Amino acid sequence: MTRQDVIKKAIEGSINWVQAADILQLSARHILRLRLRYEQFGIPGLKDGRCDWERPRRMPPEMVEEICRLKREVYPDFSVRHFHEFATEKHGIKAGYTWTKDVLQMHGLAEKSRGRGQYRRKRERRPMVGMLLHLDASTHPWLQGVPDQDLNVMLDDADGRILFARFFEQEGSVSTLAALKHVLVRWGRFCELYTDRGSHFCTTTRAEAGPNEDQHGQVARVLRSLGIRHILARSPEARGRSERAFGTIQGRLPQELRLAGIKTYADANAYLDATFVPDFNRRFTVAPRDTERAFTSLAGVDLDLLLTVQHERTVRNDHTVVFGKLELQLPPSKDRISFARCPVLVHEHLNGTLSVSFQGKVLAHFLRDGLLQPKLRRTEKAA
Repeated sequence: MTRQDVIKKAIEGSINWVQAADILQLSARHILRLRLRYEQFGIPGLKDGRCDWERPRRMPPEMVEEICRLKREVYPDFSVRHFHEFATEKHGIKAGYTWTKDVLQMHGLAEKSRGRGQYRRKRERRPMVGMLLHLDASTHPWLQGVPDQDLNVMLDDADGRILFARFFEQEGSVSTLAALKHVLVRWGRFCELYTDRGSHFCTTTRAEAGPNEDQHGQVARVLRSLGIRHILARSPEARGRSERAFGTIQGRLPQELRLAGIKTYADANAYLDATFVPDFNRRFTVAPRDTERAFTSLAGVDLDLLLTVQHERTVRNDHTVVFGKLELQLPPSKDRISFARCPVLVHEHLNGTLSVSFQGKVLAHFLRDGLLQPKLRRTEKAA
């Protein structure tokens, strides 16, 4: 029966109004409202008046077609949120995110996400920036037709801001030292570093026993020298904030690199610095609980010498230092007649050059091929 038939039977007395409310699955209050409208207006009173309303906010069909065309032809690999940002900012589409998502799902251009699983409480963020930094890397097909590289990202736990992002052929000590140097020079010393348990971060003698108590790797040496506490995660879930950030980056960066026509990782690094990282920080940075900063300035620390890959060597009697297939010839020094049989350190700098130091003082700088690096003139130093 239709609603009209049920109302008629209730008026005729075939059924009472309580029974009519049960049949129509309406409340007693609403069935009384329908009865009064029927007694006042008759059958037309039972019609929903909203059916004849004009809908001024209804989106025109042309906009629906344009949204579908953009998603299908220009942004096929963009997520719905990513697509909505580009459509509204670059193409002038004036539509809400939810409406855009519904249109794309209705036309088969977006999949419905699965329901959320068990509720898990997130770890609270640090109250001040500079208290805890996350460092992680991800191998992903960032560029089409180019071998995959690792994207190394360091972000602040307090506000989620990316402080460093760069592509390297492989994650390791060099990429970690480069990230540390960038942050230390630009913002200063921070308190804690949160990483996974990669071999360049820690040494594990027994798999089931966890990392060794004493660490002597390159990264551990630098952090210990700067007084930065190193936190090693025991699972990917423990680094949830970093994992979620990479999920967002993987869902946006390859699409933007393709759209920008970038084919090399050198250009991709430039795009990161100029476009992607500022845009990411603008969209996803949150306000920290405390406006104070935990970064502290570094004074009296030679970062160029500290942030290097160091190797222990002994000077031979002919004042040469063997490093791989190279023989680094030490020049004469005014401070000491001979360095024969002295323990020295060979430093691999981040720019690819080498240097040899003795008791914290640099004896000589070398090019990557082992040739002595010429000293800069005063005019060049001043410049």
